[in-house]
Amino acid sequence: MKRKLIAAIGIAGMMFSIAACGDSDDKSGGSDKAGDAKSLTVWLTVDAQNNWPELVKAADAAVKAKHPGIKINHEYYGWPDKNAKLDAVLATDKAPDVVEMGNTEMLGYMVKGAFAPLDTSKFDNADAWLDGLKASVTYDGKTYGVPYYAGGRVGNWRKDIAASVGVKTPPKTYAELTSDLDKIQKKEGSKFSAWYQPTRDWYAAMSFVYDAGGSIAKEEGGQWKANLSSPESIKGLTEFKNVVDKYMHGDKTKDESDRYIVYGQGKSGMIFGAAWEGATAEDPKSDKTGKLKGNLENFVMPGPSGKNLPVFLGGSDLAVPVKSKAQGVAAEWINAFTGPKGQKGLMGKGNLPNNKTDLATLKNDPATAVPATAAESNWFVPMAPGWGQVEKAQVLQTMLQSIGTGKKSVEDAAKDADAKIDKVINTK
Repeated sequence: MKRKLIAAIGIAGMMFSIAACGDSDDKSGGSDKAGDAKSLTVWLTVDAQNNWPELVKAADAAVKAKHPGIKINHEYYGWPDKNAKLDAVLATDKAPDVVEMGNTEMLGYMVKGAFAPLDTSKFDNADAWLDGLKASVTYDGKTYGVPYYAGGRVGNWRKDIAASVGVKTPPKTYAELTSDLDKIQKKEGSKFSAWYQPTRDWYAAMSFVYDAGGSIAKEEGGQWKANLSSPESIKGLTEFKNVVDKYMHGDKTKDESDRYIVYGQGKSGMIFGAAWEGATAEDPKSDKTGKLKGNLENFVMPGPSGKNLPVFLGGSDLAVPVKSKAQGVAAEWINAFTGPKGQKGLMGKGNLPNNKTDLATLKNDPATAVPATAAESNWFVPMAPGWGQVEKAQVLQTMLQSIGTGKKSVEDAAKDADAKIDKVINTK
């Protein structure tokens, strides 16, 4: 999710050096003495307000038990307007003490010094945070946030379509997957997408890149350099093109935003997307075939490498603005909200946890085994100072559309994308 900081935010003039909390045993990572704070202001999105308000209350109760008399204020925002309001308030002395951020939104704020660094030893399960989530709160060797929850990506296909070609179980290997899809494509014909894979879906394409050992960019000697034209990345992009060429017979200029709608129209046999997309497609509001309810099946996507295809982990993080006057208590609240009890509650609401320990428990439950297993192998965008200034969706989507439509070769399209990324990736 792309956000822009207001230029006049005044962050550059702030004091960014945040001391640790002395020898206190409190679960805090800020500079204030936890007992000094009289109030705490927490900004969350409406997801928490609508879906798990009891978890918010539990975190409040835990903090109030340690700090009798403290007042905790909550404000809830929708995703479209949250950051504009945050940018404005950060220029004042009324910054919230805790703020929820989409994990792709963190980088720009960390680079500008808007968030206070946190001591990870003060947060439960920090040593087991999922790799992609940990990357989202880490910049220049410091941690500026705590992962809250995550959502991954899985394969999903129609069992009836698979059964029509004699396939009764989901594929375990990439060879099985392509073999099954070849049979489906042959049977259903050229107007049907055995795998509806939007060409401009850079999250899916980059999964193939990382599976092949490539990356969007890599750091060398303190500098970042675009890496899409490396041999490994070219290998991954080439396989993604093969998928689009063989199985995608829809509009090759589209992104993934309406994938679940297309899937619900019965024009495809499989998708690779967010875990909720299959369930949304089979909802009567989306299912135009009348055949999808109970007929769709999630599975862990196998990758060409022989391992599970690494997936992008979306989700939220919680951060403490550097202007907060209650950083210690803010960190305590975050730990109460995202700690073991909080993670258990979030998992009960259908979310993936922020750590490998809890994720392992979901793997043992048939109802959650697929998304939990898929999330084990994950990747995240480059945490380079200028990545937030890259028109990433446009650059990567343009590259992929050129590849998918045959306008450019994989190599030429990747070189063009690298050149655009390299112009700004190291810019602060």
